[in-house]
Amino acid sequence: MLKLILLATVLAVAAAQTAVNQFPEGFLLGAATAAYQIEGGWNEDGKGENIWDHMLHEHPEYGTNGNNGDVACDSYHKYQEDVQMLKALNANVYRFSISWARILPTGDVDVINQPGIEYYNNLINELLANGIQPMVTMYHWDLPQALQYIGGWPNPLLADYFVEYARVLFENFGDRVKWWITFNEPASFTGGYGSSGLQAPSQNASGIGDYLATHTVLRAHGLVYHLYDEQYRATQNGSVGITLNIAGTEPLTNSTEDLEAVERSLQFEAGHYAHPIFSQDGDYPAIMRERVDANSAAEGRPRSRLPTFTQEEIAYLRGSSDFFGVNHYYTNIVTSGESGISPSKTRDSGIVSTAIRPYPWAFRNILNWIANEYPGYPIIVTENGFAALGYGGLNDTYRIIYYRAYLTALLQAVNTDGVPLIGYTAWSLMDNLEWNSGFTVKYGLYEVDFDSPNRTRTPKDSVAFLSQVYGSREVPQDYFY
Repeated sequence: MLKLILLATVLAVAAAQTAVNQFPEGFLLGAATAAYQIEGGWNEDGKGENIWDHMLHEHPEYGTNGNNGDVACDSYHKYQEDVQMLKALNANVYRFSISWARILPTGDVDVINQPGIEYYNNLINELLANGIQPMVTMYHWDLPQALQYIGGWPNPLLADYFVEYARVLFENFGDRVKWWITFNEPASFTGGYGSSGLQAPSQNASGIGDYLATHTVLRAHGLVYHLYDEQYRATQNGSVGITLNIAGTEPLTNSTEDLEAVERSLQFEAGHYAHPIFSQDGDYPAIMRERVDANSAAEGRPRSRLPTFTQEEIAYLRGSSDFFGVNHYYTNIVTSGESGISPSKTRDSGIVSTAIRPYPWAFRNILNWIANEYPGYPIIVTENGFAALGYGGLNDTYRIIYYRAYLTALLQAVNTDGVPLIGYTAWSLMDNLEWNSGFTVKYGLYEVDFDSPNRTRTPKDSVAFLSQVYGSREVPQDYFY
């Protein structure tokens, strides 16, 4: 299978690699964005409404300062400038997402929006003309609102709608797109069915809706992987994976209870989504099944809040990915205990998070944990970056320090530990709409002037740093210790 070929290539390159500070030959280096956060043009040229459009229009109080994605960075009109920003960064890959509602305004194939297809064709062609590979995320949180009206992701039929959407993408873009990510951070967006006001669509069904949504999302991923494998891989020769968010996880103390809490935290955060796809056994992690089943029974329920896969579904999902995408920003310090409302996934996990810290060495630990827990899969870091809150500006020395430390840890994982990493895309190419936080949180390598109708982009100091790293394909040796 393709993932085995990818892995063999990674290992062969790693075996020939000697300098700890160098990226292996063929390593992907670039930046990432998401459609709702940068595109704007929210109702232009036939685009339909999505759940973030709907939520932030109907409930601006769920956002910040009334900010929304109506214009955002205006990349719908400025994509050519964005590509030149990538070129200046010496990027060889750009991870972006496609807006489902821009392609299928009703969420279904009864209406296929040709201007939306043309927009992404133009972007893809512009990237390739500049020597940059497109890496496409099919779903980055922006469900068409029309599908939310029939229940959204907790409705198992959404898996079938997603398959038809994916088919449209493969048919229109698969001749040029060789890297596909089905879903970005299901642990984040399924939370929109477990809480009010934080994530669209803001459905307050904690500990129930989020588990049901995850179940549908995993089934949808498996169906799309097999669709590609059976109908498109032979002619298009691409790869299909999924991206999960995994924070570093370290114990508050060295007690047995806290060490067990670390493993529970990893299984509830990452294993919930990774175990059915990447593990040898498949299905949800045993610790999740045990705890959620027990809590559901103690609550007097006739069924577990955690849904059950059939044996056929377990077999179908197992191995349904060519690579493992991971988003990582920080480290949680955890201890054993109860937190969160009842019922909730947080309470089910029996974890208390006491602090959040930027620990590069914990990033290295997580990369090793993924490689050991789910062997046999190439890994791509699809998001990693530093947020500036309340202080921005072009002199972003703090961001340079962050990237320097985290890329050093990444290369140690590759060249010293033998972790099969094949790519890295920094979050984010430019300042954007940071979901509920609006324009107040700045992750961008490029500053965007949101007060200007031109949404003027200006490179920060971190662009010069990363362009040097990407161009030389190494992190300076003196950063290693």
